[in-house]
Amino acid sequence: MDRSARPMTITEKIIAGHADRPWVEPGELMTVRVDFAMANDITAPLAIRAFEEIGAEQVFDPDRVALVLSHFLPAKDIESAELGRVTREFGRQQGIRHFYGPGEGIEHVLLPEQGLVLPGEIVLGADSHTCTYGALGCLSTGVGSTDLAYTLATGETWMRVPESILCTFTGRLQPWVTGKDLILHALGQIGCDGATYRTLEFAGSALGDLSTSARLTMANMAVEAGAKNGIFNPDAQTLDYVEERAQRAFTPLCSDPGAQYAREVTFDVGAIEPQVALPPAPDNVHPINEAGALPVDRVFVGSCTNGRLEDLRVAAGIVQSRSVHPDVDMMVIPASRATYAAALREGLLEIFVEAGACVSVPTCGPCLGGHMGVLGRGERCVSTSNRNFVGRMGHPDSETYLASPAVAAASAVAGHLCHPGELTPAPRDQEGRV
Repeated sequence: MDRSARPMTITEKIIAGHADRPWVEPGELMTVRVDFAMANDITAPLAIRAFEEIGAEQVFDPDRVALVLSHFLPAKDIESAELGRVTREFGRQQGIRHFYGPGEGIEHVLLPEQGLVLPGEIVLGADSHTCTYGALGCLSTGVGSTDLAYTLATGETWMRVPESILCTFTGRLQPWVTGKDLILHALGQIGCDGATYRTLEFAGSALGDLSTSARLTMANMAVEAGAKNGIFNPDAQTLDYVEERAQRAFTPLCSDPGAQYAREVTFDVGAIEPQVALPPAPDNVHPINEAGALPVDRVFVGSCTNGRLEDLRVAAGIVQSRSVHPDVDMMVIPASRATYAAALREGLLEIFVEAGACVSVPTCGPCLGGHMGVLGRGERCVSTSNRNFVGRMGHPDSETYLASPAVAAASAVAGHLCHPGELTPAPRDQEGRV
């Protein structure tokens, strides 16, 4: 058999191309070129120190590196300010053009918006949710700061070729069911360690009904199954999204017919209702109607998972002309400056404020228990973020319930876990957009 003609998955094809190989096999160790690298205010200082310790003097390409001050910035304390200072000074010294200061946004929303992560590429980020960019058809994955330091110096990394799990979504979405619900449901079936160091490849006719924003949400949470990366084969919608933003040329790739998968899982989206992940893990997933009307203290709409304009539109459509329950604190954080500005122009932020919610400058903030909404002892939060492990958003005795913006907003109004259909009729389109 001519192995160069062996059908390959999209992930295998990207690795082969970046290793100058006609084909690769799962399990092989490869040295590959990296197209783009990213670090944030938590991980960049560690990478900078390692970069200096190995004697590196210049990053491999200052136009292919992004530094984003997103997690603890705007600075919540002196230590946070120092993280930002170290990162900023390195960026200036290295001539890194893609430096994003406080309030510019969360990297996993910002980089796709800016056209910095593109189909067919390999993207490394010193952050576990770098897998988000796979929605655009690239192999993007999170690495440790030391690994990133090597990439910053050389433009390369080592990679074990992952096996792939094909997740096929068929059927028609029910009202109020979004990309967040699909990935939560999949996590409930696959488990938090069910895809360890494997690729989750998303496919199927039902995904054609999903916006690029919803696909980014799904790829974002691939790592919650332990996956090396999550990825979509780019289609016309993907290319439309990328072509109007791309800052460099790119070559999209797709899986070959007959490519081999370690496992194949099919989901009928017509049988999926709005979902909620109960603590203490993202795979503890149940339909919202089976979770019970648990009282909630906090609601958070934002994060790299669901802080895009589409998400804010959904949440605003539910709280409009209503009030946040008096026993609930609702925090809304647009995930980038562009999202904030668009939401401001559309009047979405005014809707949130008039309903009694707090609106913040773009930041990761409460998602990682950082600031702008940390949970106290015994508090229960419905969050549109991606993790609900013990202590993730604050006190170890607090509880986080993961859900879509629609479920989160409905819960903020009702004061308890709530199906959005209990408050308002289903929207015109299946993604919940107003």
